[in-house]
Amino acid sequence: MTPVKACKDCLAELPEQIRAHLTIKGLRPAPHPGPRCYTHHLAWKKASKQRAHRLRTEKNFGLGPTGYDALLAIQGGRCGGCGVLPGPRAKRLAVDHDHTCCPGPTSCGKCVRGLLCHGCNDDLARVRDDPAKLRGLADYLEHWPSRDLRVME
Repeated sequence: MTPVKACKDCLAELPEQIRAHLTIKGLRPAPHPGPRCYTHHLAWKKASKQRAHRLRTEKNFGLGPTGYDALLAIQGGRCGGCGVLPGPRAKRLAVDHDHTCCPGPTSCGKCVRGLLCHGCNDDLARVRDDPAKLRGLADYLEHWPSRDLRVME
């Protein structure tokens, strides 16, 4: 009889009476987390990514454990700049903060402005958070110079 490898999370979900009568060989010993079926692996991976994101936003931006989710709820789940609702497979919205407040790579948490899609966040970085440049670009789009040229054929 071949030893059976079983998902350790599936085994943990079984009732104690059934687990007591099973003799399953082939489980990996520590320090490895052990084998998981595909479903439990995806769930573990998703939880791990969420935990890492929460810790990163807490460390870099001073947002508490629920700070990112609170900002997301205030904005209705949409980008604070363009109002686009990210799709289910899109990246998370980026935390936008005032770079003039904190000189280092992290934020104090008081200068967090909101959440932006990556396009809006990149656009703000390109204009270096200067409202005059953004107004100038908006004016340019509304009144582009070549519109006034009359090209005769």
